[in-house]
Amino acid sequence: MNPSSNLFLIGPTGAGKTSIGRRLAAHYGLSFVDLDQEIEQHCGVDVNTVFEIEGEAGFRQRESALLDECSRRSDVLLATGAGAVLAEANRRQLGERGYVVWLQATIEQQLERLERDQRRPLLAVPDRHARLQAMAQAREPLYRELADLAVPGERGSVAAASERCIALIDLHWQRSGARPRQTA
Repeated sequence: MNPSSNLFLIGPTGAGKTSIGRRLAAHYGLSFVDLDQEIEQHCGVDVNTVFEIEGEAGFRQRESALLDECSRRSDVLLATGAGAVLAEANRRQLGERGYVVWLQATIEQQLERLERDQRRPLLAVPDRHARLQAMAQAREPLYRELADLAVPGERGSVAAASERCIALIDLHWQRSGARPRQTA
């Protein structure tokens, strides 16, 4: 949505939504919200534990409820989980309530960035490349459909990636004034 007071980051696992998102939030004076961290705070356990107990379906229900709550806020930068776009209601809320930026990353970039990461339950498989490829096939059309702006992933530091994002966002995002805070 343009104009909007909110920025929402979508994209694959390892695209930098959290690390870049923190820098963008600071730059634009927005409150930073990481959806996975919100889930962990509300549940009192990490995402892996939620997956172990409730499975992916249970996790997705919690994700959708918190996405609805967090996306209603004003002047927020929301870093979504990579699979948040799978639910149609989530896509609708993101599109209606904020300016959506798709941080892109190739499978090779994801593998490199996530090489030592053991915290992502959907990547706890023998063949990460195949899993990431399957996830990309399912999700990239949804990212493409939803995004107001796509930012290609490149090699380099988080700082350089953040500056590249800021330059592109500044060209396209029409920031509106703060909306009154809504309650769920």
